[in-house]
Amino acid sequence: MRMKISLCVLVFLCALGLTARAALQWETREVSLHPKINDENAVGHFKYKNAGDKPVKITGVKPSCGCTTAALGKDVVAPGESGEITATFHIGDRVGAQTKTIHVTTDEAGDQGTVLTLKADVPQVLIVAPTFLYWAKNQPLTPRTIEAKVGGDFAVTKLKIDSTDKDVEAVAEQVPNEKSFRITVTPKPGNRPINAALKITPDFPKEAPKVFYANVRIDGHPELAPSASPAASPSASPK
Repeated sequence: MRMKISLCVLVFLCALGLTARAALQWETREVSLHPKINDENAVGHFKYKNAGDKPVKITGVKPSCGCTTAALGKDVVAPGESGEITATFHIGDRVGAQTKTIHVTTDEAGDQGTVLTLKADVPQVLIVAPTFLYWAKNQPLTPRTIEAKVGGDFAVTKLKIDSTDKDVEAVAEQVPNEKSFRITVTPKPGNRPINAALKITPDFPKEAPKVFYANVRIDGHPELAPSASPAASPSASPK
């Protein structure tokens, strides 16, 4: 009989030990967002509740990158109390599928942290490929092309191309009967190496168009330099 009583007391104490603890329960640990084309931010809400009978202190909220911030309404959560972490993803020039995480730690015993995941599908006005062109020393400086496909049903009618180097020309033309553009990149003959960026700006949306980039690298071609350039006759020596 004493053994049965002792066993009951042990079970009771174990149950008491299990319930007398803090415990954050999350409504969801993953949020998917679908921002619109003109949205600058995508905001997700991660709700929680302290299901234990002790207060919980949230000791850390760390986003995975600088483009995401996390706001905590309170750092101490009383038993039975609810709250939320508001995560803001700053879109910038990012497009396509984006995944950001937030690592949350508390003062709960043995807490290994909780990972919250924020997913955002940012509308992609253009799909640019390739985004890098390279002419080596042994390659002729013939024109090359970049394709810019229009995503979804976006009303893009033209592209503006700006090069950071005057010796790299880039012209865009719409492909007939297709929702895409062909960007022809032509290097001018010269002896100096070039590292240039192409800024690709569609005319949609009108208010705040997204900007896309492609990079160009060209090794020096002294043999193709204009005749007036000293590099055109590298073998010549000064008298």
